[in-house]
Amino acid sequence: MKNYQKLNNLVGIALFIIAITVYSLTMEPTVSFWDCGEFIAASYKLQVGHQPGAPLFLMIGKLFSLLALGNTAKIAYWMNFSSVLFSAATVTFLYWSITMIASKIIQPKETASKTLSVICAGVIGALALTFSDTFWFSAVEAEVYSLSMLFTAMVFWAALKWERNLDNRWLVLIAFIIGLSIGVHLLSLLAIPAIVLVYYFKKTTKVTVPGIFKALGVAAVIWIAVQYVVIQYFVLMAAKLDIFFVNTLGMGFGTGAAFFLMLIFAALSYGIYYSIKHKKYNLNLSLVCLTFVIFGFSSYFLIIIRANAKTTLNLSNPDNALSLYKYLGRTNYGDTPLLYGQTFDADVVNYKETGVEYRTGDKTYEVSGKTNKPEFDKNLLFPRTYSQKPHHDEFYRDWLHMEPGQTPSFFQNLSFFSSYQLGFMYWRYFLWNFVGRQNDIQAYGPSNDGNWTSGIKPLDAIRLGNQSTLPPSITNNEGHNKFYGLPLCLGIIGIVFMYSKNRNDLAIITTLFAFTGLAIIVYLNQDPMQVRERDYAYVGSFYAFAIFIGLGVLGVESFMSRFKMPKFNLAITSLTCLFAVPLLMGTEGWNDHDRSNKTTALDWAKNYLNSCAPNAILFTNADNDTFPLWYVQEVEDYRTDVRVVNIQYLSDGNYIEQMLKQSGKSAPLPIKSD
Repeated sequence: MKNYQKLNNLVGIALFIIAITVYSLTMEPTVSFWDCGEFIAASYKLQVGHQPGAPLFLMIGKLFSLLALGNTAKIAYWMNFSSVLFSAATVTFLYWSITMIASKIIQPKETASKTLSVICAGVIGALALTFSDTFWFSAVEAEVYSLSMLFTAMVFWAALKWERNLDNRWLVLIAFIIGLSIGVHLLSLLAIPAIVLVYYFKKTTKVTVPGIFKALGVAAVIWIAVQYVVIQYFVLMAAKLDIFFVNTLGMGFGTGAAFFLMLIFAALSYGIYYSIKHKKYNLNLSLVCLTFVIFGFSSYFLIIIRANAKTTLNLSNPDNALSLYKYLGRTNYGDTPLLYGQTFDADVVNYKETGVEYRTGDKTYEVSGKTNKPEFDKNLLFPRTYSQKPHHDEFYRDWLHMEPGQTPSFFQNLSFFSSYQLGFMYWRYFLWNFVGRQNDIQAYGPSNDGNWTSGIKPLDAIRLGNQSTLPPSITNNEGHNKFYGLPLCLGIIGIVFMYSKNRNDLAIITTLFAFTGLAIIVYLNQDPMQVRERDYAYVGSFYAFAIFIGLGVLGVESFMSRFKMPKFNLAITSLTCLFAVPLLMGTEGWNDHDRSNKTTALDWAKNYLNSCAPNAILFTNADNDTFPLWYVQEVEDYRTDVRVVNIQYLSDGNYIEQMLKQSGKSAPLPIKSD
């Protein structure tokens, strides 16, 4: 079909319109719970939120807040709408990615039926993501995950465009998007292994297993270079140089960091010049890509600038390179062991000094203390049962059926990783999206809360008991969604189909799936009893599986072709897959994702403040206690006479200093600081 490309573009735009319509109709009209209140407040006044920050997201949010035209009650609406736009665009890029992959198997320009086959595969895969539980949830509130997912979709799409055109400008674009994404969320970095495999399969003349592992090794080097060298060690080196310039040379604060920046750009400029002069093409491409990653990362200047402005929200006060390094390193959240560490019942036997802490004095950086790392008497390789919070001891023992006083063995440690971290904290979420969901009650382990369910009663009865006598609390729960496993089945068909038709692309998509899902589980090493469901962290892997769902349509059509009904194969396949997967997901999920009339967080925050006397001090304890209050005070200028104090932040000296200053109409806290 000659007009395939034009039709493909038009269908992508049509899907954007469909997605934006769905999300606009179900979008929350005002502030939501969790980080949304903080993000809206921080965006509106360009303030400094919690570690590690999201400066690019804040700047974009500020632009959308201007659409409220001065009506502060509408600022949350427009920032929520930004997520609607980002998510709809993600759906479009997913569609174009699926059609590019499908067109390698079926040449869409040959006949009209082949064109429609490729387009139907893209449409069904894209709509499956549109109506998936986790993606839909993030699409209708002001959170970073919608924009982060858009960047991930864009870099994967750009890699496929490079594969088609072999124009290295696409690689530079990928580097720039990855740099920009650092100022939102680090999810896009996990697409690097899949992108490197795209490059390897295109450039190599013979694909081998050792070659694939070498390519993944290169991907690991690139990821480490961005995650640690650019994001952390560049900032650390700037901080150390700043301490030297200030404390040794007697220069002003920031001069050492400024000098380091000049050194970096001088080195990059000379390197690019050298590579051009001596025709070192690969060196030139690497340095240009690194430069664009740094350009994207430069959004973090906003954090330092606004921290120096001493905004009302100024968490951790990252006003110089040293404090920015700690801010980026998420030091407030503590250390989580990854490869070697303690068991939950270990005792501290020593504290090892690891460095010194500095604070900004009048003219120099002053030593404020020492940093220490605890050493334990019981340690394991690959520690998964490490948390020493008192209430976690009982959870570990109950989950692993351990006796009181028993120390977890290495195999029990692996059992916890397999059954809890992988099974409960990943595969359960995966099955929510593609098999069905029991209810929207947060789960900590019992079978009657927050599990996956298919809607096929004999199958569900094996895990959850007799399903014919379910109480109304489950059957009438809006989160009770039954997909009958059909999206999962179509995705598995897509995997099998790709195994028979294009194993290289199967490896690429599987790598994207693994690194944006399972690899995050290993890296985060979550402890038990999380404060909320964490499915949003793995949406990248659900995106990858939606690609398999789209390609599964081609697999079903290939199977149907055996029945010698060419005129009806495409129509039967497309309609069956459409009604069995995305439309089923949409109809089942609409009621629990429709937040168009929900104002709970806003009402709760205002009622909380209204219950306070004039000029009261209101102590809060966690995110949902605090962030909606920040929103109504900072954005809607509501009851600013009440001073909100989060108890969890009082261990931070910077936060205490903020409490000793005027904020809105509220006076400083009546305490003294020595």
